[in-house]
This record gives sequence, C-alpha cells and structure tokens, in this order.
Amino acid sequence: MPVDDVTLTWRRPVTDAELVELTASHGGNPEPGWWDRVRPHSLGWVTARAADDLLVGFVNVAWDGGGHAFLIDTKTRPSHQRRGIGAAVVRRAVEGARAAGCEWLFVDFEPHLEAFYLEACGFRPTAAGLIHLPDA
Repeated sequence: MPVDDVTLTWRRPVTDAELVELTASHGGNPEPGWWDRVRPHSLGWVTARAADDLLVGFVNVAWDGGGHAFLIDTKTRPSHQRRGIGAAVVRRAVEGARAAGCEWLFVDFEPHLEAFYLEACGFRPTAAGLIHLPDA
C-alpha cells in the first residue's frame, strides 16, 4: 500500500482503544488510558488511516505552550511499514507544529532509528542530555 492509499490528518479524533491496538500490533506494551491522559497536553497529532479507516500510523506532538514542540510516539503498523507512511506522518506533524507558530521541533530516538529521523524525516543531529529518572 503506497502512501497515496492512506489519509493523513492533523488532530483527527483517535481513540485510546485504537492506539492500544496499534501499539500492541508492533509488540509494544500499551497502557490502556494513556491517550486519554496525554491528549489534553498535546499540540496535535497525526493519524494515518487506510481506506477501511484502520489506524496504520500515528505521531503525537507535545509542546511547551510556546515555540518548542516535541515529536513522540511515532508508530506505524508493521503490515504497513517500509512504505513511507512513518515519514509522511512526521512531515505532516512538522507542518502542524509550524502552522501553530512553533520555532523548533525536537525528537529523541534510539540509535537504530537514526536513518529514519535524520535521513527520511530531515531532522539534524544535536547534542542533548538525558536523565533516566528511576536510576537518578
């Protein structure tokens, strides 16, 4: 299924149950109720839906209420990966954050996702710091 066969939408309603199922589809550990708690703090999110309305991709954009936005929870259903959907979802999130007046969009990721975020999505590497709070 090429990207042309999915509909990308900024801030289209998505249910907690849909995100639990999408997360479980790729072996994640979904936490029911997570989206209901997170949604009120989001600048926006992007959904990618197949013709049958199945949620096949998602990304959330959190923000600080000002010029900084944060890309988190990028997900693509395994049956739809390697088709450009993830990069398309991220591009749409960039547009949404820009339209909201944000100046910067940040993302952090594990090393195996570097090619996706830096090459396919256009992020550039930066120095950053991290504290793992349970260990601190």
